[in-house]
Amino acid sequence: MPAKKNRDKGDRSATTADPIPATSEPEGPPPPESKPPVQVLYCGVCTFPVEYCEFGSSLTRCKEWLQEHDLERFNKYYSEEALHAKIGTLSLEAQSKLEQDTAKKEAKAEAKADAALKKKMASQVTIKRIERNKRKHVTSVHGLEAFGIDLKKAAKQFASKFATGASVTKNPQGQEEIVVQGDVSDEIFEMIEGEVGILKGIPADNVEIVEEKTKKN
Repeated sequence: MPAKKNRDKGDRSATTADPIPATSEPEGPPPPESKPPVQVLYCGVCTFPVEYCEFGSSLTRCKEWLQEHDLERFNKYYSEEALHAKIGTLSLEAQSKLEQDTAKKEAKAEAKADAALKKKMASQVTIKRIERNKRKHVTSVHGLEAFGIDLKKAAKQFASKFATGASVTKNPQGQEEIVVQGDVSDEIFEMIEGEVGILKGIPADNVEIVEEKTKKN
């Protein structure tokens, strides 16, 4: 009898077990829609995005550039309707002051640019042939930085062109110059004259070749 009771109990537990309910994962929010990238137009004068040209110091030239390159955006920012919407709430006195401040800022920037150009055109590039001994020469180039030339990039260009050593060092006056191994002064002058590589914007009249010989005891 006890054996039968245990067997009945086991059978009952096997048949009355609750089935495991199927689980379903909750649905999440739909993925966001992809948006096309914003197309930014940079001004060819001040290099700002065109909608921020007014914060620069060359607004008049910026407007001329934008009108030539993108008339639709020009009308968006500088048409009569756009300007009226922007300054329509200002008083006449405030509008006049705004125009005067803009004109002064532009005049100051133009004067500064003219002074920088005059200084640049008055600068001199010196190519010096230096005699180390009777058989060995080096060539130094000084003044390229006045014309916006990166000296390290120029030294790399010379080293590649002449397959020799070229480095940026300081001369006895504490000014940076490029020293190239070998007598390549004429070749460097021709590179500057032909605006080879990064050597652009240097008038040939502003370049001179000089020679420095070792003093004999």
